[in-house]
Amino acid sequence: MFPELNNILNSTPDSFKSSDFVLVSDRQADASFLIHHYLSFYLRAGCKVCFLGLVQSFSHYSAVGLRLGVSLAQAREKGQLVFLEGLKDSIGVILQEENSQGTQHLTSYLRSPGAGLKGLFKFVESSVRQNADCDDGESWGPPVLLIDDLSVLLSLGVTVGAILDFTLYCQATVCTELQGNMVILVRCEEEDVDEEGANLLQRGLVHQCNLALHVEGLPTGYCRDIHGQMQVYWRQSGETMYNPQKIFHFKVHDKGASFFARGTSSAVL
Repeated sequence: MFPELNNILNSTPDSFKSSDFVLVSDRQADASFLIHHYLSFYLRAGCKVCFLGLVQSFSHYSAVGLRLGVSLAQAREKGQLVFLEGLKDSIGVILQEENSQGTQHLTSYLRSPGAGLKGLFKFVESSVRQNADCDDGESWGPPVLLIDDLSVLLSLGVTVGAILDFTLYCQATVCTELQGNMVILVRCEEEDVDEEGANLLQRGLVHQCNLALHVEGLPTGYCRDIHGQMQVYWRQSGETMYNPQKIFHFKVHDKGASFFARGTSSAVL
């Protein structure tokens, strides 16, 4: 969890907005650190978290989580964290392993991309509706859905339309009905890449979300002391987002990240 980012977004584990859809995107930079931030943030907040890890293993997220002061293994054992290890389950389906039969319907898009993401949505829906009791008898906080990274489904043959339908159903269930939050990462391509891909998906999700965090490389090129810049977009109900409200430079450390308002860092003029 990054305290400086909490200050920028005016949120803490003890006080944060509900019914929010946060879109994280990147281009020529890596925004994964924001997913790790939100994962540790919501676990500290006591929320019930459903995490679709489509690009990394559980051990990867667990190792980063320990550096940020949270134990994903303990959270999963207590029932606070439901983790779908997309890489492992997908390989099992492709190889038709017997122990993957329970996840066949979740990853049905691997065998028939045109079938859509109904099975994956059913998994999300059942996970966020399970509000198991904590050890002390108290219930978990509002549900949270995290996805890293949604755009990988495009490379598996799932259409942009099917993915946007999936996110709309998730938003209706998690954010509207259950008053929870969603955080989704997508990766953008270069501007000259065909629209029927990650760029079109990102633009569609921008119109669904309440907050967009877009990470990209510095326009001036590589800098040892600054790793990139983050554009922050806010949108109130009924409004549109076309221009960034704020831009921050950032540097990622082993156990956190530093943020500077653009123009205030001596490393980049």
